[in-house]
Amino acid sequence: MSSKHHHATGHDVHHPPKTIVGWREYVSLPEWGLTGIKAKADTGARTSVIDVTEVIELEGNRVRFEVVVNRRNPDEHIWLETDIVRRTRVKSSFGASHDRLIVKTLVKLGEIEKEIELSLVSRKNMLCRMLLGRKALEPDLVVDPGRRYIHGRKRRKKNRQGGAK
Repeated sequence: MSSKHHHATGHDVHHPPKTIVGWREYVSLPEWGLTGIKAKADTGARTSVIDVTEVIELEGNRVRFEVVVNRRNPDEHIWLETDIVRRTRVKSSFGASHDRLIVKTLVKLGEIEKEIELSLVSRKNMLCRMLLGRKALEPDLVVDPGRRYIHGRKRRKKNRQGGAK
């Protein structure tokens, strides 16, 4: 007989039930003032990634980077500055290696809010501007690969003429 205790629901008493997320969701990064970022839940990636166009290392173990807010309007971008948490060495499929900078920030997905690490990488040819890796998903999120936007779709703001902004 197992030593684990279960509720009538079948959940382990010591581990609360996990929140289901779709393979694609919209997230916000409230500390950086970013909302409506299309993110792909990627269980094949350990670390999460955000799409940046330029990265400048600063003194004092800090980094300044540019995030394109709206891909349809490349002029709509913001510069952010934060501490570098760590560096990781990545080897490409061609054998060339380079350093990636890792930063931390708060992510909000529906009612869930948690601090995650993000690698600063150019994803300009990718559909999703962010990847949520295993370290961001565990221990409280589980991915349903057959669903997307479980926690809501991005709402488009309308201008006075009625067109989408």
